[in-house]
Amino acid sequence: MKRLLTIIAMFYLCLTGARAAARPNIVLIMSDDMGYSDIGCYGGEIDTPNLNRLADHGLRFTQFYNTARCCPTRASLLTGLYPHQAGVGHMMDDRGYDGYRGDLNRRCVTIAEALHPAGYATYMAGKWHVTKETRPAGPKDNWPLQRGFDRFYGTIHGAGSFYDPNSLTRDNTQISPYADPAYQPESYYYTDAIADHAIRFLDDHYRKTPDQPFFLYVAFTAAHWPMHAPEKEIAKYRGKYAAGYGEIRRTRYEKMKKMGLIDPQWALSPQAGNLEKTPNKDWEARCMEVYAAMVDRMDQGIGRIVGDLERHQQLDNTLILFLQDNGGCAEGFGRNARGDYPTRPDKPPFKPMAPDELQSDMIPKQTRDGFPVIQGPGAMPGPDGTYIAYGRGWANVSNTPFREYKHWVHEGGIATPLIAHWPAGIKRQGEWEPQPGHLIDIMATCVDVAGATYPATVNGESIKPMEGQSLKPAFQGGKIPREALYWEHEGNRAVRVGPWKLVAKGGKGPWELYNLEKDRSEQHDLAGQDPQRVERLAAMWQAYAERADVLPYQGMAKSATSAPRRPKQKK
Repeated sequence: MKRLLTIIAMFYLCLTGARAAARPNIVLIMSDDMGYSDIGCYGGEIDTPNLNRLADHGLRFTQFYNTARCCPTRASLLTGLYPHQAGVGHMMDDRGYDGYRGDLNRRCVTIAEALHPAGYATYMAGKWHVTKETRPAGPKDNWPLQRGFDRFYGTIHGAGSFYDPNSLTRDNTQISPYADPAYQPESYYYTDAIADHAIRFLDDHYRKTPDQPFFLYVAFTAAHWPMHAPEKEIAKYRGKYAAGYGEIRRTRYEKMKKMGLIDPQWALSPQAGNLEKTPNKDWEARCMEVYAAMVDRMDQGIGRIVGDLERHQQLDNTLILFLQDNGGCAEGFGRNARGDYPTRPDKPPFKPMAPDELQSDMIPKQTRDGFPVIQGPGAMPGPDGTYIAYGRGWANVSNTPFREYKHWVHEGGIATPLIAHWPAGIKRQGEWEPQPGHLIDIMATCVDVAGATYPATVNGESIKPMEGQSLKPAFQGGKIPREALYWEHEGNRAVRVGPWKLVAKGGKGPWELYNLEKDRSEQHDLAGQDPQRVERLAAMWQAYAERADVLPYQGMAKSATSAPRRPKQKK
């Protein structure tokens, strides 16, 4: 009898162990301010062998979407809700409405908070940017450790120097990279630091709790401005962009058609700018060289993370997801000279900073050794002490073949690659997946594959239901149930139902209608030919806006024909 009980117990342990092993690890990787066509496996010329490898052995979604801006995207990605529902409809400022508080609210949960009760360890490295409280002595209730993560290394704020990032934090303590006893590389570069800490968290996890599944969120700041990259990476791209915006766009466009990524009937959207006619051609080309180097270096970091999974024999049962937070950025940040220092002076005019002094400015006033941070054509981007964005012309290239940029909800602002790699769970290797998807689907997917339970309440607070659908059916070639997808940012608004997309610019912009199956580059507005469809989709958008805390949005017009009505304010 004793032997029989022992056999039964061993069988039970094997069964439960097999069930636990079947639950995948999840690694969610996001890049910053990159366009649809930048990485090699989506048409770009930038060297991204590690992402290409994941794509070749995984599934590539062709119609996946973000929310057109960094903060709303991160809020939506983390919570499985539309960004306004999570309290982050715009940026990190409180505009007096529930959808625009600039902080994750408590009527949502993060993926980490949802997976923790299911037995997952949770780690994050990189950019947080879903709270307005970034001060080291300020409230931390919306910092990563207070929103479900076991470990964190990264920045609470959204942008900053890659050599001396502001709001740099380990767990709950802000640190200077130059007085950090736990991490002292030969030269500090934030992209490397993010990847290195992701690997550290994994190595610690394997050593301490090797049988526990984990969720790792890696939020790179590449390739967000400023254009910063190590010189040896920039050298790989020297001269590669001298041909100009138009030539690079056309090359990408032809490659994307040949790959089967885009339909040949989709026209290439209008060209922005002409490199030959700019007064600073070499400077403009250098901006893109540095941008490419930033993406390249990020890909190397991703390769190291994947290599660490392989070393620990975890790659087969790890779901890796890679995507981007918005389209290419046309913002002109740092493209004009700054103050009294249009060029770098011969001697440092400022007092050097102490190694333990915290960098508190998004745009640093000076480098650690006392030199001013310079901007504009007097500074070739790349090294510490410069702070420059790559500009509209290159953003137009990044978003090939689509219209518009970060901020707007035309395809150039919201289209993102999504690579899904999971050898044990995705059998469709190297295929394209054309079904539309959205950030809201990532929470649903994680909960589904983890066997977790999405909560109805937390600490007595009602939690808003998930908005998204699990992508798992698509991993097996099945259908993702979908009625519609919705967007709003800064008055830019859209709804997509099947192939039909209704979209408008700003609060006063008229509705435009496109059949994305035939015209995803949005060159042929059909609103005048199909007013009934416009009216029907506009009514759907209005209902969404009313239920999802979107109203009143920025720039709302008074005209009911171009924008929805302003709701009555509660007393």
